[in-house]
Order: sequence, then structure tokens, then C-alpha cells
Amino acid sequence: MNRHPAPRGTFAMDMFAWIAATLPITAASASAGPPATAQRPITDCYHGRTVIDNYRWLEDGQDHAVRRWSDEQNAHARSVLDQLPQASALRVRVTEILAARTASYDDLVARPGCLFAMLRQPPQQQRLLVVLPSADAPDRARVLVDPNGLDPDGTTAIDWFAVSLDGQLVAVSLSRGGSESGDVHIYQVKTGAPIGEVVPRVNGGTAGGDVAWAADGSGFYYTRYPRAGERPPADLGFYQQVYFHQLGTPTEQDRYEIGRQFPRIAEIQLEVDPRSGRLLATVQDGDGGQFAHYVRSPHGDWRQFSRFGDQIVQATFGPNDDLYLVSRAGAPRGKILRLAIAALDGAAAETVVPEGKDAIVTSFAEVPTVVATASRIYVTYQLGGPTEIRVFDHHGKPLPGPRQLPVSSVGGLTVLGDETVLFGSESFIEPAAYYHYDAATHVTGKTALATQIPVDFSDVEVVRELAISPDGTKVPLNVILRKGTKRDGANPCLVTAYGGYGVSMVPRCAPVRRVLLDAGVVVVVANLRGGGEYGAAWHRQGSLVNKQNVFDDFAAVIRHLIERRYTVPAKLAIIGGSNGGLLMGATMTQHPDLATAVVSLVGIYDMLRVEQSPNGAFNVTEFGTVKNRDQFEALYAYSPYHHVQDGTRYPATLLLTGANDPRVDPMQSRKMAARLQAGTSSAAPILLRTSGSTGHGGDTPLAERINETVDVYAFLFDQLGLSAAAATERANAE
Repeated sequence: MNRHPAPRGTFAMDMFAWIAATLPITAASASAGPPATAQRPITDCYHGRTVIDNYRWLEDGQDHAVRRWSDEQNAHARSVLDQLPQASALRVRVTEILAARTASYDDLVARPGCLFAMLRQPPQQQRLLVVLPSADAPDRARVLVDPNGLDPDGTTAIDWFAVSLDGQLVAVSLSRGGSESGDVHIYQVKTGAPIGEVVPRVNGGTAGGDVAWAADGSGFYYTRYPRAGERPPADLGFYQQVYFHQLGTPTEQDRYEIGRQFPRIAEIQLEVDPRSGRLLATVQDGDGGQFAHYVRSPHGDWRQFSRFGDQIVQATFGPNDDLYLVSRAGAPRGKILRLAIAALDGAAAETVVPEGKDAIVTSFAEVPTVVATASRIYVTYQLGGPTEIRVFDHHGKPLPGPRQLPVSSVGGLTVLGDETVLFGSESFIEPAAYYHYDAATHVTGKTALATQIPVDFSDVEVVRELAISPDGTKVPLNVILRKGTKRDGANPCLVTAYGGYGVSMVPRCAPVRRVLLDAGVVVVVANLRGGGEYGAAWHRQGSLVNKQNVFDDFAAVIRHLIERRYTVPAKLAIIGGSNGGLLMGATMTQHPDLATAVVSLVGIYDMLRVEQSPNGAFNVTEFGTVKNRDQFEALYAYSPYHHVQDGTRYPATLLLTGANDPRVDPMQSRKMAARLQAGTSSAAPILLRTSGSTGHGGDTPLAERINETVDVYAFLFDQLGLSAAAATERANAE
């Protein structure tokens, strides 16, 4: 596929040009320009096409010249961001919200007589691992592991934890500086003390890692990356395998279990059946959504029951020596199968819940989306963005389910007993809380594990609309705005989306969004193809050679907002991160006059060099490879870095990256910044902000999250002509 940017010159574009010409020069655009960047051309030939790369030299982040260049870019960015007139007032308001003494819980795990959870409790820099008697007794929570006390700068984070089945021991993956390179430490639950055993190299960036305790608590199965000397340095972040660690023994004596036959880019998750002691290993081939499944008997025998390409995308143990599977074979939205472990042949599985009009949520994560209890099956469904839980009996008959919020996301299903579960829920305007559902009485009750936020959204509404993409596809968007907002084309607007990896943009309540709403900003979250909002087909239509559909969808959403008179391009900004950063780069290079400001975090821009990064192979299943002619042509057709045109007026742009990012190489942001700075004919700033102590963002310390949010908001307020003082006055008045 070789798609080109849409033609310019529509009424909306002409209107934007007129309005832009009448706007005053902002503080950011009036600053001195960025430092010059040397061009050192390197020529590549792909399938007969010659491609020149002027900034290949910026790829080596360890090179002294590159570090010096990055420091100079940071100094330039700071000279602009620190002088923005709204920064001081925004820092006060953002800090009030993000550092408010609130408590929020997630990642619940139930064990006999207690619950384990991750607790975010500002002003702590990182989340804590706690144990509490029940979901209604957070006041009795006890801290088990506090990473904030492990180093003075707050950059040590808990990646994840795994509790032994008897609740006596907990394995915790700890990493530093945003690296996500985690070693597993073992703690006693009763005392919170470490037992002195550390298992190295269990967790990594893209492929992650996992632990599953043996049923008797004598040790645990874990994912193991190669250690120094076992493979070449370039392979140390690949080739995950499964090992068993017996407590009290050196890790050098750990027993190999399975994995030598797995792909280089294998990603593994583990689950132990508490009844039988069997172990389930789910293996994903990179990030492309292809899975294989294996079961280990208590005697140590491994049996495979699904292979890559079988389209069984999720598996979990059931209550009766069986497995419940999510299959997309002939059912792109998913169906539920039951498989007797005695047979353990995927072809022998019986359909329990057939495919419906909505997609079953599948997640390669610890949080289950399908849970089978003694008499029921709980299934999480995607509704084009929002999600809901539906309940069936073991024959697939629909049963009454829990009461849920409108336009919300649900998840975190945790079984407390045969007929009771906990689940988490939140919406764009309702903060996250855990709810207790008693299946016997059909009563849903809110527990005390409810996030208290320091802002009020009672004056805010959410409107679901559909934009029409060029090929006729209907694309959902969620418009978050203050009640009574006029559609007069004068509203500032911030639009975000993701569109990749089958990841769905579900409703999330972000208290700091109140700062934008108080300034009159209309916030929009779009559900583009490439995600999982409508199942496997929705993802396929936005991946590999179909990736251009994602960018077309986003442009259609923006034009929909303009046509519906929510905003105009001169008042519109876009923001996205990671794969969403690719979306930002593609949108601004294909449609440079659709938005006036762009914020892109840890983004991907040079699509011809993605697979050359240390973890780049994981992305091939989503984007494709330059080794394949058709995939190369598709990659080159939209690669943002290669489509920056000299002499084009690009919007004001803030690129943010973390020096320790294990998922997206920071060189992507360096090269894109250099190319945009050289190519733009606009006076609008092109800034590169690099954090030296963070990575992809998930474990960023609170202080740095505040600094980053202030920089992003100050940049947006400046470019959109907003007043932080007026927004604060409105917030105080309410």
C-alpha cells in the first residue's frame, strides 16, 4: 500500500490560515532558535529505492557528541519552557492535584483472609505494595514493600508482584530509572522482611516477565532472560525461558523447565492452578497477537495444546480440571471455549459462549478478562472503547451481572469466593473504585477501595460520537467538556488516540484533566483502528500494511470536530505517546495545518530503523519489516521522519523522551527533532525534552510526573492562548 497525504485547501484549512495570521506571536515562538544540527548523510537502498538519512549519527546515545547535542537541545527546551508565562501558575495547580494526599489501589490479588494491592499515595514518589484484611478496610492496610525507601531519588519502582498461594511469601520485581529491567526479591508477608534471596533478570522492557508460585510454596516458576556469557550481548534482552527456583538454593542451580524452542521474541506469562498444581504457560510471538499454550503436569511433563496461528489468544484454568479459552478462529470478536485437561487438544475444545456483536477483551497481562468460578463465567467485553462485564453459566446461558457505570471501563476481576467477585470500574468523570458483586443476591456494592480525587467533575459531561474515515469506517470518539459549552468554533481542543497493538483506549479518570477543562478546553479521546475496540479485525485494519488507516481515522476525527464546530485548527492541539507518538508524527507530516500544536511522548518516527533498535524485533509483528518489499513500501509511505518536507510550516511541537526507555529508543525523538528543526519554515518552536532518569513512563516518579505535566500544559496553554490564572479562578469559584 502506498498512501499519500490528503490534498489541502479545504474551507477548514483556509479558515485556519486566516485565523493563524491574526494571532499574536506567543512567548515560545518568540524565543531564539534551537542549536544547529550537523547533517552527515548515509545512503541506504531498500528494494531498489534509495533513501538518504542525514541524522543517522544521532542514533548512538552513548556517543559523546550525541550526548552533548542532547544536552544542548535540553538547554534550549528549558530556555523556552521555563519562560512560558503560564508555567508558575500551572505548577501550583498541577502540584495541588497530582500531589494531593489521596489513595488509589489497583492490581488486587486475593489470598485466604486478605487482599494484596498496589497503592499510589502521594507525596510518595512510587507505588507501594500493601496487604489489607478486605476491600472495606483500607485503614488497616499494612505496607509490605516501599520502594521509596530503597533509594533517595525515588527512581526504584515495583514492576509487579506475585503472592504464594498460601499468602505467606511475595515475589516482587524491582527495577530502577525507568529501565524495567527487574530482579525478583522475596519478602515475608507476616513481617515485610526480605528473606535474602534475589533472582536476577526476570523482567524486561517489552517482553516483561512473570512469576508463578508452586502450589506448595516451596519455590516458584519464573521467566528468565539470558545471563552474561550465555548469549551474545545483542540477544540478552530476548530468548525468554521458564525456570524453577527452589527457595533456599542458589539461582545457578535453578531448574530449566521450557523455552529453548520458543521464538527469539517470546513473551511469557505463567499461571498455577491451586487445585492441581498444574502450570499454564502462555507464549506470545512478539507483540503481534499470536499465541501458543503449554501445560505442565504436577509430575513435570509439558504438553502443548495450541500453536501460533491457532487463534487461541487467551487461556485460564477453570474449576473442574478444565481450561477456558478465548478463540478468534472463525470469530474475530472472540468466543469462549472449554477444554478438558485430560484431552488437552485444542481441536477438542467445545464452544461455551459463541461470538457476539461485541468483542471479548483479551489482555496479555496479569489482570484476567475471563474468570470461571464454580458456577459462572465472567467475561469482559469491549464496546468500542467502554467495557462491561457479562456473566454466563457453564453452558453459556446469560445470567444477571453486576451493575456498572455508563461509558466506563471495568476490569481487575478478583474472585473472593465461589459466588462473589471484586471488579474495578471508572469512567472519564468517575474516579476508579472497586465494587463487590454477590452473584447469589445480584447485589453490586461500592467498596472502600475507592479513589478520592481532589477535583470535582460534576459539571462535566461525556458525549460519544462517530466520525467517518475516508473509506467509510465509523470511528468512535469521546468528547469530554464542561456542560453548556457552546459549539461556536471558538473552543480550544486537545485530541488524543493510540491506534495500535490491539490496545483499546478505555475510559480513564484523570484528575489533572480538570486543569484543561477549567481553561475551557474540550478534551477528546478517539478509538482508532489498530486498537482492540471491535476485536481482531479492527486491529488488523490498522496494523502492518494497513497502518495508514489509523492516521486517516485520526484526521477524520479532527475534521469531524471542526465540522461539528467544537473547534478550529488554530485552537486545536494533539497529544499521544509511544505508538501514539507515531500517530502524532504521521498526522503533522501528512496534515501540517490540521493542528496548531503537537505534543508527542516517547514516540516512534523513523519506521525504517525501528527494527534496528535493541528491542525493535518485538515491533515487527505490528509494523512489519523493511526486509519485506510490500511492508517496506507501507512503512516508507507513512514514516514521519522521511516525510518532513523542507519549507513546510509545521505546528509547534514538543517531543518528550526518557534516556532509559527500554521500549522506544530515544534516538527516535532525537532524529525527529533534528529533522523538524531543519525542515520547518514556521517560527513555532520545535522542542526536544529528554529526561535522564526515566524510561517509557509507567514508573516515572511523582516529582518528574509533575514536572513533565507542567511543561506539557504550559506549552499547550501558550500555543492555544489560554490563561492559567483564569482557569485557577474558575476552579476556586466552583
